[in-house]
Amino acid sequence: MRGRRIQIPLPNTGTMSRRRSSFCLRTSLVIFLVLFIFLQLHIMSYSDPREGHIGDVTNDSTAAILSMVPPVLHKFLTVKAKNVSHDHNGSATNGGEMQFHNPNISEMKRAIYRYNEMQNVINEDIFGPLQNDSVIIVVQVHKRITYLRHLIVSLAQARDISKALLIFSHDHYDEDINELVQSVDFCKVMQIFYPYSIQTHPNEFPGADPRDCPRDMKKEQALIKKCNNALYPDLYGHYREAKFTQTKHHWWWKANRVFNELEVTRFHSGLVVFLEEDHYVAEDFLYLLGLMQKRSHDLCPKCNILSLGTYLKTFNYYTYSNNKVEVTPWISSKHNMGMAFNRTTWKEIIKCAEHFCSYDDYNWDWSLQHVSQHCLKQRLHVMVVKGPRVFHIGECGVHHKKNNCESNQVISKVQKVLHIATKASQLFPKTITLTVASVVQKTKLRKGNGGWGDKRDHILCLNMTLSGR
Repeated sequence: MRGRRIQIPLPNTGTMSRRRSSFCLRTSLVIFLVLFIFLQLHIMSYSDPREGHIGDVTNDSTAAILSMVPPVLHKFLTVKAKNVSHDHNGSATNGGEMQFHNPNISEMKRAIYRYNEMQNVINEDIFGPLQNDSVIIVVQVHKRITYLRHLIVSLAQARDISKALLIFSHDHYDEDINELVQSVDFCKVMQIFYPYSIQTHPNEFPGADPRDCPRDMKKEQALIKKCNNALYPDLYGHYREAKFTQTKHHWWWKANRVFNELEVTRFHSGLVVFLEEDHYVAEDFLYLLGLMQKRSHDLCPKCNILSLGTYLKTFNYYTYSNNKVEVTPWISSKHNMGMAFNRTTWKEIIKCAEHFCSYDDYNWDWSLQHVSQHCLKQRLHVMVVKGPRVFHIGECGVHHKKNNCESNQVISKVQKVLHIATKASQLFPKTITLTVASVVQKTKLRKGNGGWGDKRDHILCLNMTLSGR
């Protein structure tokens, strides 16, 4: 029996070719993804035997944070036990030197007056006098000493910090903070003290006078009660709260003090950088600031503010790979951290003191934006670095109350990101490139936040601009 001949169809070469291409493409994508994930895990798990396992993102203990700090700087993070005895009057003595243990208000006022009169520059004999074009760094300090310790550690590691003048502006007198500040040995240091603090005026304006109107009292009731500021609620119908008004007063006072009153700054023409006690700086922040200042003349002639910090919800070392800066109108909520400007910009701002001091908002940065929008001939424009060199590590303050105020998690994250950026040679860029914001946001003419309706605050604020050398 002759068998049936079976015909096998020949394959379609076009179909086979498409299948091979599709297979190769899928394989390439899988290989790429595997390599990408591997590289990410490798980078994030990088470890240095001298510094512990920085890839362990959950390890934010105090010991782990300390391990990321050069041993020579541990002294700024170590709380010293004091060997303090008391004399028969109850005053503390330390090594024969008289100190005030919980000084009373009169003692604090005398000490504050003495500091402000002396205008002493610590370490000037070591680092030499301030040059007119050197950078001045002004830190606004309240009483969060833990944050301040970490800021000082970060400043100590900054390149060229020895050329700068570091001014600490205090609105709370505290011997532990004073001792910490006076122990700074890596640059010139000065302390100035806001003289109208709520600490030294606890029962009178600008503190909380018991005869002042309660915050939520209705104006009709206040007029009947005849409390001090009955005629001046804010635009939301609330009366002033001293703890909120102090920050704006302090910022305005210290700016006037630095530019207009200190002998050491009389001829200073360089940049003044404004920081706060809960900031943390990268080691190249002064280097990059200088680079931005040099390039601003050709990249953005109209820029009158440079900003080194941005409020990023997430940040990683990739942020530092492009060395880009952005030019945009200055926005208070985005560009108020690590901002720097010179005397020329300040002279324009001070002309608008009336606008700043009378604007019904207890925030200095919102008030400054009001000045920019309503008074300045040329609005404030900022050159801001895309990869931040100033970070906000504060978790607790006037507006935020949390159980963990040590902020170890944030500090640890900043340390690790900067460590990886350093190892990847992403800091100290040779040049910067300008990227214009894809969508230029129009800054709305915003209504103030209130808290600044009291005429006494307006007068106090304006009086700060009248004093001089």
